Amino acid sequence: MGDIATPTVATPAEAPAERPPVPRSPTPPTLAGEQPPPAPAPEATAPANEAPAPAPEAPAPAPAPAVSTSQASPAAEEPSEGPPEKGGERRENGPRKPVGAEQKGLYPPRHPGRSQRMIGEVVVDLGLADAETVEEAVTAARAQGRPTGVVLVERGILRHDQLARVVAERFGLDFVDLSVFDLDMGAVNLIGFQAAKRYQAVPVGFTEDGALLLAMANPTNVLTIDDVGMMTGRRIRPAAASVEDLNLLLTRLARMDESIEDLVDEEPEEQGERDVSLDDADEDAPVIKLVHSLVAQAVQQGASDIHVNPEEGDTRVLYRVDGVLVPAATVKRRMAMGVVSRIKIMADLDISERRVPQDGRFALNLEGRRVDIRVVTLPLVKGEGVVMRILDKGAGMLVDPQDALASLGMEGKDRERFSRAIHRPNGAVLVTGPTGSGKSTTLYAALHTLNDGERSILTIEDPVEQQIPGVKQMQIAPKAGVTFDVGLRSMLRADPDVIMVGEIRDRETAHIAVEAAMTGHLVLSTLHTRDAPSALGRLIDMGIEPFLVSSAVDCIVAQRLVRMLCPHCKRRQQLSEHVLAEHDLAGATVYEPVGCSRCSGSGYRGRLALYEVMTVSERIRAMILERASVDDMVAVAQQEGMRRLREDGLGRVRDGSTSIAEIERMTSSLL
Repeated sequence: MGDIATPTVATPAEAPAERPPVPRSPTPPTLAGEQPPPAPAPEATAPANEAPAPAPEAPAPAPAPAVSTSQASPAAEEPSEGPPEKGGERRENGPRKPVGAEQKGLYPPRHPGRSQRMIGEVVVDLGLADAETVEEAVTAARAQGRPTGVVLVERGILRHDQLARVVAERFGLDFVDLSVFDLDMGAVNLIGFQAAKRYQAVPVGFTEDGALLLAMANPTNVLTIDDVGMMTGRRIRPAAASVEDLNLLLTRLARMDESIEDLVDEEPEEQGERDVSLDDADEDAPVIKLVHSLVAQAVQQGASDIHVNPEEGDTRVLYRVDGVLVPAATVKRRMAMGVVSRIKIMADLDISERRVPQDGRFALNLEGRRVDIRVVTLPLVKGEGVVMRILDKGAGMLVDPQDALASLGMEGKDRERFSRAIHRPNGAVLVTGPTGSGKSTTLYAALHTLNDGERSILTIEDPVEQQIPGVKQMQIAPKAGVTFDVGLRSMLRADPDVIMVGEIRDRETAHIAVEAAMTGHLVLSTLHTRDAPSALGRLIDMGIEPFLVSSAVDCIVAQRLVRMLCPHCKRRQQLSEHVLAEHDLAGATVYEPVGCSRCSGSGYRGRLALYEVMTVSERIRAMILERASVDDMVAVAQQEGMRRLREDGLGRVRDGSTSIAEIERMTSSLL
């Protein structure tokens, strides 16, 4: 126990030197309503009123006061903004930042160490209430035999989170606001759910010196601190937290713990091997629970990818949420290799092979819905890394089948061009953009629009992300020899009217798709190019003759996804007319991100698509045959009404949907 850090709070009872701001009776109630015990008891509760014990009783070795789990409650607002009454600890002159690093939602006390002030004095000093109000509450508490803190909260003088913060200030401990604090799932999973519930304490992160930050309803309970320290083998840095916040977190962790029901068995012949990794003995293993909770939390946050990045010592886990990587967890060295091995077992990969990249997939049942995970392992310099792509089939339709094209968010003229192209009896319609730009969603919207029962629609995909009634969908299976080109060649003999190819990756697939478009079929597919005109050059670079490209391709859509401003916290951005004119926004009202609890402090919430729709006109067909440059084709397309991605983005800035910075981030390379 020598390496377990405990707060220096187990001191004798308060001496009468603590002068309360109001008169007191000789028998003060405590925060939880119990009377101060005469003998040491490590789990005694913290005093929440103003009356200290009489002087003769001071030498008795009283235990460390602790916050009663019946009093702390959640904080809906960030405490750093201060209470509305007098300002208290505000952002501009509030508490010091945590030692070593800034952490959102973690607030150190103004004065380290146990204060000689009583709880009521702290309330007054922080500007949360005036002395007269506190005196009235103390008088009422004495008369009712109830804790002063409870009375202050019931009368609306303090919020529950303010009471928890006052207790933290009183005993010189950190206060952690779990409503805004970024949880480190690597820390959370160091103790089991039942232990966290029993102790009313959850590890929420690590400090720079390696200590475990423990959010506690009873932050001075040395028994809990010692037990968690022994369970984790780490030094403990206790922090006060609202008990209701803790209960909400525990409820969420319980749902997360139970949400992943099992691996979906797609190959029955391998069931025995899969059972080994999921037997009852292993289900409680920390590594398994950590991997399951990381996946479950990623799905709950709407992440598209999970990155497991090895670094010097520890391994970092990041989620890609709304197109941006955000930290999610820190996995300590002793568990990192086990986490990677567990993921490889789930994806049916060779756990003994760490020198070459591997890729696989697995599926999970999460809260009754299927979630497909694509896995890629990478042998990096500092260890083996893993990237998992999440395909949540049950997250809800991104496209409204009744009005699929309108739900894409295309502007009127762009939508008309796209609609005309997909309603032609033949030709190729291509959707371009980087990975994760929403290309598949656009193709599915087109399929919903065309799926009227009068057409035979076949698709070949990797994987099938949405199942559409009435559409015959095929998933490639490279191990069985079913690739895009093989499947596409077979589909041409199945009497299709519309063919959707998930991605044109090679010359063979491109050649078959172009020939299909020229022989009476409507072909929908995707390409990876930076903008719409570049797709024409990309096909030619793949080896497709220019005359075939000019004859087959009718329409190309380029797209990007940009983050939307959080409607709850965005604010008007003050820019000069000169700056606005430089961005073609003269006279526009623009907004910038701020950050709040609803958007996790990012200032953005959700994403929308930007589009660039180019119709291949007769002039452009002639330019393809002449092998004209992309810039020349762009100039002609713009003369014919094509809007560039940046122009569409600036329109979104004008209507207040996103910010100038976000448009610059996503489209600056297209200037």
